[in-house]
Amino acid sequence: MASACEMELDDIEDVVENGDSLAPSQVPVQKCVVAKVRRRKGVGAREDVCADSIIPGVHTIYLKTWGCSHNTSDGEYMAGQLAAYGYCITDKADEADLWLLNSCTVKSPAEDHFRNSIKHALARNKKVVVAGCVPQAQPQLGYIKGLSVIGVQQIDRVVEVVEETLKGHMVRLFGKKKVNGQRVGGARLDLPKIRRNPLIEIISINTGCLNACTYCKTKHARGQLASYPPDQLIERMQQSFQEGVCEVWLTSEDTGAYGRDIGMDLPSLLWQLVDTVPDGAMLRLGMTNPPYILEHLEEMARILSHPRVYSFLHIPVQSGSDEVLMEMKREYCVNDFCHIVNFLTERVPGLTIATDIICGFPGETKDDFEATMNLVRQYRFPSLFINQFYPRPGTPAARMPQVPALEKKQRTRELSKLFQSYQPYDHKIGQRQRVLVTEESFDGKFFVAHNKCYEQVLVPHQAELMGKMVDVDIYEVGKHYMKGRPVPDGLFCRVSIAPPLAQGKVSGLLMPKPNSDGACCSSDCCDDRRCGKANCVKFVQTSSWRSRVVNSAGHTLQAVGLMAGLFALAAATLVEVYRLASWLAPYAQ
Repeated sequence: MASACEMELDDIEDVVENGDSLAPSQVPVQKCVVAKVRRRKGVGAREDVCADSIIPGVHTIYLKTWGCSHNTSDGEYMAGQLAAYGYCITDKADEADLWLLNSCTVKSPAEDHFRNSIKHALARNKKVVVAGCVPQAQPQLGYIKGLSVIGVQQIDRVVEVVEETLKGHMVRLFGKKKVNGQRVGGARLDLPKIRRNPLIEIISINTGCLNACTYCKTKHARGQLASYPPDQLIERMQQSFQEGVCEVWLTSEDTGAYGRDIGMDLPSLLWQLVDTVPDGAMLRLGMTNPPYILEHLEEMARILSHPRVYSFLHIPVQSGSDEVLMEMKREYCVNDFCHIVNFLTERVPGLTIATDIICGFPGETKDDFEATMNLVRQYRFPSLFINQFYPRPGTPAARMPQVPALEKKQRTRELSKLFQSYQPYDHKIGQRQRVLVTEESFDGKFFVAHNKCYEQVLVPHQAELMGKMVDVDIYEVGKHYMKGRPVPDGLFCRVSIAPPLAQGKVSGLLMPKPNSDGACCSSDCCDDRRCGKANCVKFVQTSSWRSRVVNSAGHTLQAVGLMAGLFALAAATLVEVYRLASWLAPYAQ
């Protein structure tokens, strides 16, 4: 049986698929954006369309995202803004007027898919806008020449770019957002978005990183570390829970480096965020590199043991050889990684450690690779993401002497065989576990839940289980999953403080203001309806951006009413003229 968990994942952040960081008055948008607008020529050009054919709602947008959860969040924000403005977002590419392709530059295969999608779109005579890390890192790439581009820090201007592209223009926005000369995290966190999963909110706590890994292309796109202030992250989390979210993922290129640019640190942020999480809802930490967690191990152990935080941490080791780590410029040694794993697993019951390994990095010898194999044998990681090395253009590693392709493939196969040789969950058959149900398996046969250690548990495909915290008995296990049967007299409760938004509904346009006790008086209050009770829910505009959307809609309705009135007046005038002409006709004769 092919379940969701048996599908091969390239990265831990691919599980889902596959900032208000500033008030508008604070963001000097035009000052920090480099925009080039000109008529599009050459490959992919089409005749200009009439201006009246770009009325929002007339055109349909297909949005495709590759890569990490940070990229997924960016895609959700772009979809939300377009839908709020009036465009129709579709998952049927052939029906769309414009393709918005949000790319990933981590590995060559992801970029290959991106490039092929551009070719397919142009072959179908579709308008194309590209976004994400590929064009940001390599704006002069030949295959994106002549296409509109949205830089990774310009996603709040996606509506402008799409509008101009539909008119036949080319727009390229690559600028970085700065305030008082200091780089900020990026687009505001309070922008409208459409969550892929209405139960899961993905929040980027910072963008960029402090590392200079020799194989990494993402640094070219995301740049240096820029962290969002805690108050903006807290506000975003509060809004998410008020919209029915029951699980929050914190993401970035390196969550462990959070706050080092603004005088903060990750544990201080996490304690503030944990206080925001309702009982039963869960918080999941994103990837952290070893150097920036070493000094916070005691605090991290306490945080990961908290009942509202998954006991799960993704720490990529990349190699079991200090020599290879040095060539990678990873800024830690194998003993550092082992110390982190040993310290945390001793203090956090059942902690799940996920890690990444690159096979065939330039200069990796057979002894280096054997050291990596020994590390896996020692820890038997339940979650291991194995990547064959791909040289990325413009990185130092691409200029190093390469390991032969056949050798890289052989090492990747050997490590994969070792990983498949052990079963991490055999001892859990018969256990009773408490799980949170949030997703559907890829084959559609099960719902996917996670226990406290973020281990995947498949439960029956019963609608009443979705979004619930339930007790299950484990009756079957596989390499990547367990199967659980709900306990008849066990826990069964909804953990969301409000009903979740409908699939595809825009988040963040209007937000319910709860009672003074923090709760709504009825479920209707959280579903865009008022119950009529005093002091219950009053919908408030949560940003000037949303205010402009709402005001724009009001102005549109006023204009429609005015036009209707003018048409009615004109019709009445014509009737009176006809009656007058009929009355005068006999006298004219």
